[in-house]
Amino acid sequence: MHWHEHANARSLPWKQEKDPYKIWLSEVILQQTRAEQGLPYYLKFTETFPTVCDLANANEAQVFRLWQGLGYYNRCKNMLATAVYVCHQLKGVFPDTYEDIIELKGIGPYTAAAIASFAFNRPNAVVDGNVYRVLSRYFGIEIPIDTTEGKQLFANLAQELLDKDNSALYNQAIMDLGATVCTPKLPKCANCSLQKKCIAQQEDTISLLPVKSKKLVVRKRFFNFLLFVADNKIWIHKRTSNDIWQNLHQPYLVESPESVDIKELLQQAVFIECKNGINDIQFVGTRQQRLTHQIIESRFYKINLSEPINCLPNDGMWLSFSELKNYAFPKTLLTYFEK
Repeated sequence: MHWHEHANARSLPWKQEKDPYKIWLSEVILQQTRAEQGLPYYLKFTETFPTVCDLANANEAQVFRLWQGLGYYNRCKNMLATAVYVCHQLKGVFPDTYEDIIELKGIGPYTAAAIASFAFNRPNAVVDGNVYRVLSRYFGIEIPIDTTEGKQLFANLAQELLDKDNSALYNQAIMDLGATVCTPKLPKCANCSLQKKCIAQQEDTISLLPVKSKKLVVRKRFFNFLLFVADNKIWIHKRTSNDIWQNLHQPYLVESPESVDIKELLQQAVFIECKNGINDIQFVGTRQQRLTHQIIESRFYKINLSEPINCLPNDGMWLSFSELKNYAFPKTLLTYFEK
């Protein structure tokens, strides 16, 4: 906490915030997202929706549009549901205890502890990736952080070390120490006020800690986007299945188990249905996007139709290119459309 007061130069708008709505908003945005990347989103959301009821009463499409590019869109869906609940069921007042906060949709132990501590100074330790790293290195703990035993051990240790009277300051201090000094790679040990008693520093095990038991399995998926275009309009629809990018929009998609060429795509039923209206088909580019557990290789084909015929699924719509800005798309598609 002394380091936090005198040497911590990390400045972020939510760090001095006491409004539980804005703290909750920042925590939801920062799940799986670096602070530097999340900052402009936080500023956009707090400017557009200054209160939880502003968010609760917003048009869903507008909210998803603002979220566009952050990924993990289920966070946005849960965030909207919680905003509606807090505004309409709790009359706009956020619960002020960990036990009540964790009951809200989309809020887990970390986020509940963060809101309870930062907004209400409740004695709840916040344990994020930065805290795992600081504690595992300082105490030389080799128990994997992604096991039940490890999670419980670190939660108990963090709670034991917590300054119960100044939980908000302490939690912010240890999180910032991990984010700026005790970093995953090339930690600034010479600038660390804990280095003299740090076991990882003494035993030269910094690069080995914290330990994870599970290796990330990444699968590759092949998306073939068919851009049906007619009269300067393009056909899109909303993704509704329980998969990545839920509630976002996309052109007609054919997913294949491996990379395919145009000849194989022409065997799809949609081409048979629309064949009388197709003028020509062009391959117009490819993009690759890395998600946490998946690599998406997208290939784009432009299909020029003589007119917006009714051979496509009923859940879609024809939009002019200028109207696309009113809808939310996955990052891969957004980048493609912008170019």
